[in-house]
Amino acid sequence: MNVVDSSAWLEYFIDGPNADFFSSPIEDVKNLVVPTVSLYEVFKKVLAEKDEAEAFKTIAQMKQGHVVDLDEDTALSAARISIENRIPMADSIILATAQFHKATLWTQDEHFKDMAGVKFRQKK
Repeated sequence: MNVVDSSAWLEYFIDGPNADFFSSPIEDVKNLVVPTVSLYEVFKKVLAEKDEAEAFKTIAQMKQGHVVDLDEDTALSAARISIENRIPMADSIILATAQFHKATLWTQDEHFKDMAGVKFRQKK
């Protein structure tokens, strides 16, 4: 199973320098878990930089994976992760979701760099 962080989704959608690194987990939709907070972050960024049609197009692709809502157990785990690792709320929810689903987290966010269960690629 795989969870792709919002920064990695955005990198893939703009065909950035690290897009190829993230293409395998994104395109393997049978094994892709998508936290709803990732939908929020990606939709917001694309809406702000492009338009609503493009934002919905990106969300349609993300929804090919298994979209999971934030439940109580994941929320509480995310709060612990946020405090222990000093990372923002959305990132802690994404990491907690990956851990709950025993998934690998794919990212280019620096604060995940040395964490277990994370495939990190330096942002170029």
